[in-house]
Amino acid sequence: MATIVPFKALRPKPELASKLASRPYDVLNSAEAREEVKDNAYSFLHITKSEVDLPESTDIHSAAIYQQAKANLDAFIRKEILFRELKPCYYIYELTMNGRSQTGLVCGSTVDDYLNDVIKKHEFTRPEKEQDRINHISISGAQTGNVFLAYRSVAEIDQLIDGWKNSHQPVYDFTADDGIAHKVWIVNDEKNIAAISNLFATKVPVTYIADGHHRAASAAKVRAALGNKATEAADYFLTTLFPSEQLYIMDYNRVVKDLNGLTPESFLLQLQQDFDCALVGKTVFKPAALHDFGMFLNGSWYKLSAKKGSWSNDPIGVLDVTILSEKVLDKILGIKDQRTDKRIDFVGGIRGLQELEKRVNSGEMQVAFSLYPVSIQQLFDIADSGNVMPPKSTWFEPKLRDGLLTHLIYDQQDF
Repeated sequence: MATIVPFKALRPKPELASKLASRPYDVLNSAEAREEVKDNAYSFLHITKSEVDLPESTDIHSAAIYQQAKANLDAFIRKEILFRELKPCYYIYELTMNGRSQTGLVCGSTVDDYLNDVIKKHEFTRPEKEQDRINHISISGAQTGNVFLAYRSVAEIDQLIDGWKNSHQPVYDFTADDGIAHKVWIVNDEKNIAAISNLFATKVPVTYIADGHHRAASAAKVRAALGNKATEAADYFLTTLFPSEQLYIMDYNRVVKDLNGLTPESFLLQLQQDFDCALVGKTVFKPAALHDFGMFLNGSWYKLSAKKGSWSNDPIGVLDVTILSEKVLDKILGIKDQRTDKRIDFVGGIRGLQELEKRVNSGEMQVAFSLYPVSIQQLFDIADSGNVMPPKSTWFEPKLRDGLLTHLIYDQQDF
């Protein structure tokens, strides 16, 4: 069963919350982050993307980056931009995007649950991305990135959370520049804290990582590295748990640098072994059904429909990301390991299919693929079977903002 705990969050003063809250570190590149902090000294990107305060030539994985993150976090605390909760609490976090809301519980989940597969995974991680978060957590002493967990809905949990929301005022309530509304409530009543902990311990057998595999893996490795120096706080990592029926998964698309030595014409011929290929033209093609794909090549969109027999019916084989991986990326383009191959990159659906066109038209990439989204049930089926999806198979929206609630792992520091 799932073990969760309340924690003493490091969080902003209410009047600074909207200025401080930032998009997750891994959805922005350095240039985008610099633009966002240009007129905002309070942005949490000064901590999560601390290269914004260093020369542009600085290696973003150098020691200077992580030391700058710690210095900026310390400064935010010293200036009382951030303060630490006096007692362990749970936090309710509601996000509203395009009129649709979802509500999660922010808490500490145990590293042991992660290691023992009570927290289930559906992706492998990239070593270099793990190491980046390990360095950031170890040096800053803070888990600044939230791991997004899903669980099969429990009516009693829904009722308790809804009841608290309806009877208390949120401590944070703002709409960000991207139009997404954020509300946070503090659950600080001992009776309700105990009730929440008990409900998860008795009603929720497992949880599933929806987003944040690297953050979870890094938290576990930081605790292991600390050994007998690990604090009790390092036994937990920052998570937000959402009931499954509230979640929305977007497409997660691919761009590739080259055609593995093929001409566009010969590439199209090879695709026809496993796909029916139809030229769409200049109009963006967004797949509307499983086993249909969009492809942008040489300034035109194509509709690719997987032929019968090109997929299997097991939980992994039926996925469109698997079909694309096996029949195109591996078989034709020679990309064997998407976690490490530098020829491929991934574009979240929130950026729109125009981003795929942009990456190809710039000459940076040569071909792009748009996919139909994975369903939450497919994610659960794969995680339950002990299998993993190809990398970057799911993109969840809306995203939790960094900085509203941070988990410190070094309790001995006096904040």
